[in-house]
Amino acid sequence: MYVIVWRFTVKPEAVADFERAYGPAGDWVRIFRNAPGFVRTDLLKDTSQPNVYLTLDHWRDEAAFAAFNPKANAAYVALDAVCEAYTLHEEKLGAFSA
Repeated sequence: MYVIVWRFTVKPEAVADFERAYGPAGDWVRIFRNAPGFVRTDLLKDTSQPNVYLTLDHWRDEAAFAAFNPKANAAYVALDAVCEAYTLHEEKLGAFSA
């Protein structure tokens, strides 16, 4: 398993939109699920900071993720631009194997 972890600080007024877009049945998953090797996305909300979230994108392996080229995917690029309006900060924490 290959997991990519992102940390987001979400604008308070955009929490519902963020959760809808980044949740396990959200807009991002609709893009990823067509990619071979995509497993699932988990959305975690910080219990002490209500507008801080982690996303965990699970892929079969690193090669499966590498085969999915986000920059070549027009839907990915367009959704990324829309979702920037929901956040104050976005940071990739890393990619991990299990």
